[in-house]
Amino acid sequence: MQASPRHDPRRLREAMVRDQLSGIVDQAVLAAMRAVPRHLFVPDEALHAVAYGDNPLPIGHGQTISQPYVVARMSQWLEARPGMSVLEIGTGSGYQAAILAAMGLDVFTVERVRELYFHACEVFRRLKLRRIRTNLADGTQGWPDAAPFDRIVITAGGPNVPKPLLDQLADPGMLVMPLGDRKHQRLMRVIKQNGEVRNEDSGLGVKFVDLLGAYGRSD
Repeated sequence: MQASPRHDPRRLREAMVRDQLSGIVDQAVLAAMRAVPRHLFVPDEALHAVAYGDNPLPIGHGQTISQPYVVARMSQWLEARPGMSVLEIGTGSGYQAAILAAMGLDVFTVERVRELYFHACEVFRRLKLRRIRTNLADGTQGWPDAAPFDRIVITAGGPNVPKPLLDQLADPGMLVMPLGDRKHQRLMRVIKQNGEVRNEDSGLGVKFVDLLGAYGRSD
């Protein structure tokens, strides 16, 4: 049965890009947001009809799938090119990793919650996203065996960048992460170049779940 126009995922993706992503200019990001079926990354099928709205949605275990604009903004700010390696800390729903893979990046993604990890892996398999490698582990320790990474994106908030992740960032390289306290964070970018590190503020206030682990916040 053909989906009605109101609930047609392709139409909903087009509307999402048109109505919510006016500030996004990276064509690779926009193409990925049009291509990836966001609703499949929401475990609760009752929420599929609202998966393309301008808001985060719960995915269980105290986690959420970020609103489309935040995913697009983080993806754009990485300034990544096809073929680059990207480490994602906090697979969560898997949507951010899927967007990065659709941009032609080689994605290494780490999740610490077993149930979320296996759900994301199943969606990756279903969508045949072969550019994504997954790991069930403490993301604050990174993925040393696959380092260095051209880009790192951290989809959880903390007061600082875990040292192992900064060490695993290539030179030159960029890392994007929400930094701040538990209630208020700013989307920040860390640029490593010629052995030096500097921070840039996106000007975007966000609120992400805590980055937990050996080099993050304690449980």
